[in-house]
Amino acid sequence: MRTIIEPFKIKSVEPIYFNTREERETILSNAFYNPFLIKANDVLIDLLTDSGTSAMSSNQWAGIMKGDESYAGSPSFFRFEKVIKEITGYPIAIPTHQGRAAEKILFSILGGAGKYFISNTLFDTTRANIEFSGAAGIDLPCEEGKHPSIPAPFKGNMDVATLKRTIAEIGVANIPMVIMTVTNNSGGGQPVSMQNIKEVSAVCKENNIPFFIDACRFAENCYFIKLREAGYANIPVPQIAAELFSYADGCTMSAKKDAFANIGGFLAMKDLELANSCRNLLIITEGFTTYGGLAGRDLEAIAIGLQEVMDENYLQYRIRSIEYLTHKLIAAGVPVMQPAGGHAVYLDAKAFLPHIPVHQYPGQALACALYTEGGIRSVEIGSLMFGKYDNNNQLVPAALELVRLAIPRRAYTQSHIDYVAEVITEVFEKRNHIGGLEIIEETPLLRHFTAKLKPVK
Repeated sequence: MRTIIEPFKIKSVEPIYFNTREERETILSNAFYNPFLIKANDVLIDLLTDSGTSAMSSNQWAGIMKGDESYAGSPSFFRFEKVIKEITGYPIAIPTHQGRAAEKILFSILGGAGKYFISNTLFDTTRANIEFSGAAGIDLPCEEGKHPSIPAPFKGNMDVATLKRTIAEIGVANIPMVIMTVTNNSGGGQPVSMQNIKEVSAVCKENNIPFFIDACRFAENCYFIKLREAGYANIPVPQIAAELFSYADGCTMSAKKDAFANIGGFLAMKDLELANSCRNLLIITEGFTTYGGLAGRDLEAIAIGLQEVMDENYLQYRIRSIEYLTHKLIAAGVPVMQPAGGHAVYLDAKAFLPHIPVHQYPGQALACALYTEGGIRSVEIGSLMFGKYDNNNQLVPAALELVRLAIPRRAYTQSHIDYVAEVITEVFEKRNHIGGLEIIEETPLLRHFTAKLKPVK
């Protein structure tokens, strides 16, 4: 096979600021061993997130100049609405300033004490907004998804048998919604099969429970279906997406992911009564229903990006670039989530640093080591992000201890990725010298964003 080249040309660049290991050690200490607290100019390769960090296309920048900033009834909104309706098939599209705003509105209306939202795996802000409402989130990942080193085609799936048992135990009246995250971000960026979506949809319909898609990376998931699921090889991605959305009652989306936008999100759904409640809360918290906290130019960029992301030349490049880094690390013996996910490479921190116990946050320790060694910023997805405390104030660890290296779309070249592989390999060779961390300051919700830590002596 020939090398799969980037399906774009570089038209504008921004500088990377280089620093030394000694400087990075001081920077990390001053940031209390939390990569979120490091200034962006002090990062060489920023893989903290793929959210809002992608490079927009020339068409998107041109579209920004068409943005109409009318408070109500902007033509930019109607172009935005039209694209979302065409892709999802849902009759109602509600703009929000980003995905978590859509979640906040939805869960404020449907949540509350005694309620349970069930998912294949909830990501951090989704879970936090559920818990903020007084409800609880339940993750039901499939068995394959619990084993990072064992490849399987659809490790993002939900455990359908356990879903049925959970509904029976909790009771339909206490479950306002089942949510399918595609791809499964907390589970290693792994895709969900169409068959699994159909089966979960059938269970929800049987029990009259609304079923929503967390659609942040819907196009990547659809491309995995095309590659890996029988019967879809010759079906265009937009048609696969239409089928995927058809099994659900609505979706939330952060347009900062698969829409290439630097800001924005939306709610889309079939239920007019629920939509009216969402719109009322939108007006109170975000803005009028035709801008929802966004500028008209952002609505234009999102509409264009949603169409661009389903280009299969782009998706082939996107998925192969993640595979490229994953395979380089596997060849070096580095423990990673297998197979490669859609938007990120996930290091198995528990296997990478077996000498660090989970209460000393091996994922966070590894993320700090990557920054110190090569200026790479990543994020821990483990017990710092998802750990809880029991009644004795002892840590209840997360199911997995991962470090995510999220690749911004259309932003880095192959040489950047080669550098990342080299740094990770060097850290792996020195892994026995890495120590654990302890928390010295934290918040009740989403503590990983602002927590302060120090090395364990």
